[in-house]
Amino acid sequence: MSFASTQVPHAGNSTRRRRVLIVDDHPIVRQGLKRMIEAEPDMEVCGEAETEAQARRAIREINPDTVIVDLALQDGDGLELVRDVHAHHPDVPMLVLSMHDETIYAERLLSEGASGYIMKQAAADQLLNALRTVLRGETYLSEALTTTLRSRAGTAQPAGAANPVERLSNRELQVLNLVGRGVSSREIAAELGLSVKTVESHRQSVKRKLNLATNAQLLQYAMNWFAGRRSPPPSGG
Repeated sequence: MSFASTQVPHAGNSTRRRRVLIVDDHPIVRQGLKRMIEAEPDMEVCGEAETEAQARRAIREINPDTVIVDLALQDGDGLELVRDVHAHHPDVPMLVLSMHDETIYAERLLSEGASGYIMKQAAADQLLNALRTVLRGETYLSEALTTTLRSRAGTAQPAGAANPVERLSNRELQVLNLVGRGVSSREIAAELGLSVKTVESHRQSVKRKLNLATNAQLLQYAMNWFAGRRSPPPSGG
């Protein structure tokens, strides 16, 4: 399936509606976002994409004013997409939409080029506010996350107080997500451009940091994580 475009020519005045590209692999989510955005007088949806490849092509061909990116795409990793889009289209702001805990992903994604991060559980007015914020060239973070980051900057957290997933590197998080999608080590290696040995090393590191003893425990944890469920890791003993 190719990406869907509702491209309209750029108007020559400042009152034109700002053009939003939606990248999400769930049709119902895309439809809901489109209805919400199209109801606003200052924004419109110029296209939709459900895969990384479609997203890259759509950004090249449609040249949107901003992109809403789902972090958990079935065919790839939102972190890689954000990094790639920022490298090739640095002027296109990206708002990441995710079911995953913002305290784990937001800082990572902002450092890779995202302009904002919002949870899928957020209210419609919050999402619209986030879109307008990144369209103004500003960074959007929820009030809760802003408070958390300020607290972190002011006080040292006790060892082990944070969510254990926060201990993972960006690459380890990618591996965790791919394991959760049921992707084998060989397939992960091909997708990330790594050797199988390196992938296995990352898997071992993930197990150690999450206190998981077996590959079966890693798979169960990763599946729960990918599905957006917060599940305490099984005992490593």
